[in-house]
Amino acid sequence: MAVARMMKILIAAYRGEAAELLEQLQQAGIVELLDAERAMITKDWPELQIDIERPKDLEDMVGKLERSLAFLSLYATDKGPVSILQPRVVVNKVHYSEVVSGVEAGRIGDEAGQLEAEIERLGTELENLQGTFETLLPWRQLPTPPVEMCKLKTATCITGLVGYQHFEEVAEKLYELGAAVEQVGATSSAYACVIVCMNESAGEVQKVLRSGDFEPARFEGITGTVNEFLTDCERRLEVISSKLSKATTAAAKLAKDRLKLQILYDHYQNLLAREQAKATSPATENVMLFEGWVRRKDYPQVAEIVGSFSASTVTEVLPGEGEEPPVEIENRRGVRPFEVITRLYGMPHYLELDPTAFLAPFFAIFFGLCMTDAGYGLLMIAGSLYFLRKVQGDKKFARLMVLCSVTTIIAGALTGGWFGDAIQLLNVGPLVKARAAILKFGFDPMEKPQIFFVLALVIGYFQLQFGLAIAFFDKLLRKDYVGAMCEHLSLMLMLNLLVAYLFGGKVGISEPVRGILLKTAFVPAVIIFVLSHREGGWAARLGMGFFNLFSTIFYIGDTLSYVRLMALGMVTAGFATAINQMARMAGEVKYIGIVLAIVVLLGGHLFNIFISGLGAFVHTLRLQYVEFFPKFFEGGGKMFEPFAKRYRHIYVNKEAG
Repeated sequence: MAVARMMKILIAAYRGEAAELLEQLQQAGIVELLDAERAMITKDWPELQIDIERPKDLEDMVGKLERSLAFLSLYATDKGPVSILQPRVVVNKVHYSEVVSGVEAGRIGDEAGQLEAEIERLGTELENLQGTFETLLPWRQLPTPPVEMCKLKTATCITGLVGYQHFEEVAEKLYELGAAVEQVGATSSAYACVIVCMNESAGEVQKVLRSGDFEPARFEGITGTVNEFLTDCERRLEVISSKLSKATTAAAKLAKDRLKLQILYDHYQNLLAREQAKATSPATENVMLFEGWVRRKDYPQVAEIVGSFSASTVTEVLPGEGEEPPVEIENRRGVRPFEVITRLYGMPHYLELDPTAFLAPFFAIFFGLCMTDAGYGLLMIAGSLYFLRKVQGDKKFARLMVLCSVTTIIAGALTGGWFGDAIQLLNVGPLVKARAAILKFGFDPMEKPQIFFVLALVIGYFQLQFGLAIAFFDKLLRKDYVGAMCEHLSLMLMLNLLVAYLFGGKVGISEPVRGILLKTAFVPAVIIFVLSHREGGWAARLGMGFFNLFSTIFYIGDTLSYVRLMALGMVTAGFATAINQMARMAGEVKYIGIVLAIVVLLGGHLFNIFISGLGAFVHTLRLQYVEFFPKFFEGGGKMFEPFAKRYRHIYVNKEAG
C-alpha cells in the first residue's frame, strides 16, 4: 500500500562483459537504465565518451524480419493458436533456444524476401500486361499491321477512339472532307475507328476529330497484326499467372512456419534493445557505465547479478539536485487489481501516497450499486473468471472485474434485482420467498427510490470526508502540522458541523444543540479564512483564505455527483424489467413465440450487461478521479520502466519444456 522505495545505482562494467551483463539485467527486468542524456554522470564528467554508432546491422535484421512477417501474414491460411485474449503464441524455452541457435528461421526469412520480390515483380508485370491487353482489345479485328498503315504516301491513316455521342456528327463531317471511316471494334463508351484521308485534308480531319473528343490509338512495339500481339499477350498472361499462383502457393506454405520468424524477430528485438543501451551509455576506453534506478528491495538481486562478473561492480549513488526518482506502486494481493485505476489516472509523485488502497473499496462498492443486479453479477463473474484463466500477461483487470462482479451480486441481492423482475414474473414460491427474506436487509429501489437517493449521498459524503482525512494524516506524517490543522482538519470540522446543523433534526438533535453546532462552525471557518493560505502579504493571505472558504460550497456539487450511483442503478433495473416485459409479449406470438422470447431475453440482457457495465465503470471511475482524488492526490509521477525483455509475437513459457 505504498510507493516503492527507489535507489539510484551506478554499474561499472568492463567492455568485454557489458553485453552479457546487460542480457542478465534484461532477463531480470528490475533496473531502469538511463541513457547519456538523462544520466547525471555525463553532466558531472562531460569528458566521458558515448558510442554514438548505431547497431545498423541489427536494425536491418529486425527490419527485414518485420517485412517478412508482414508479407507472410498476407498469405497465412491458419492464424495460429491466438485470440483476443491470447494474442501471442506460447513457446517453451527449449523450442525458443532451438530456433534462435538454428539456421532454419534465417532461411525462411531469406526465402520470404525472395518470394516477396518475385510476387511484386510478377504482379507488376501482370498488371501492366493486362492494361496493354485491355487497351488493344478493341483493335483485335484490325486486319492490317499498324506499322503498314503508316507507310501510305498520298494518304494519311488515323486510328483512335470516337465516343458514341459524337460518332454520327464526326462521321458526317469527315465524309464531307472526303475521308473514309471504318469501325473495327468498340469499348464500353467509344468506337475504335480507322480514318483514311488524303494528305492535303489531314489537317482539317484532325480538327474535326479533336472537336469530337478523339483519343488516338498507340501501337508501339507491335510488328504484326494486333490479333497476333493479343494472342501472344494471352499466352504471356497465362504464363505469368501460373508463376504468380505458384509463388503465392509457396508463400502460403512458407507462412505455416512463420512462428520461427516471430521467435527470431522478438529475439533480435531484445538484442537490439541491449545494443542500443550500450550505444547510449557513457563509457571510458575500457569501462562502460550504466546509471539507473532499482527498487530498494531488488538491489540485492542486482548486486548478485553484477557480482557474478569478475570485472564489474555496482554501487548506490545519490540522486542529482532536482532529480526525481521514477515511481512504482506496491500493494497487497487483494488491492493489487485496483492498480489499474491508479495507473489510468497517473502515478503518484515519489513522496506522495499511493491512492490504490483508499479507492479500492469505494470503486468496488460503487460499481456494484451502479449495476444492482445479482443475476448480472453471476454472469459477469463467470465471464471474468474465464477471462482470468485465458488472458495472457497482466491479469489485474480480470481480477478487478471479478471483485466488482462480487459486489454486483451483493448489491443486486440486497435490492432484489435478479435479471430485473424475473423472479416476480416467474412467481416460483421458493424464489419469491428467498428474495423477500434477503430484502429484509435491503430495499427495492423501484419501490423506495428515496432510500437509494439518501444512500448515494451518504456514501459520497463519506468518501469526500475520507479524502480530506487522508490529506490530513499525510501532512501529519510529513510533519506539516500547521497545514494539516488549518487546511484539512478545520475544513472537515466546519463541513461536519454544518451538516449536523442542517440535518441533525432528522436524527434527534435538539434545536439548541444545533444552534451551538452552527456557532461552533464559525471557529474553523475563521481559521480557514485567516490561516489556510500562509504565503505572501496579508492581503494575499486573506484573499486566498476567502477563496478557500468560498470553495467549500463546491462540496455540495461534489456530494450531489454521487446521485449518479442511484441513477445508473435504477436505469439498469428498469432496462432489465423492460426486457422481461418485451420477452413476455414476444412469447405470445403464435408458433415462434418461445424462440422470439429467448432471443429477446438473451440479446436484451447481454446488451444491458455490456452497456450498464460500461457506464458503471466509467462513472465510478469519474467519481474517483474528479471528486475523490483532488482532496488528497496530485499525481504526475514518472512511471518506473525497467529494462526488460519484451515480446510482440510470442509468450515464453518458462515452466514448460
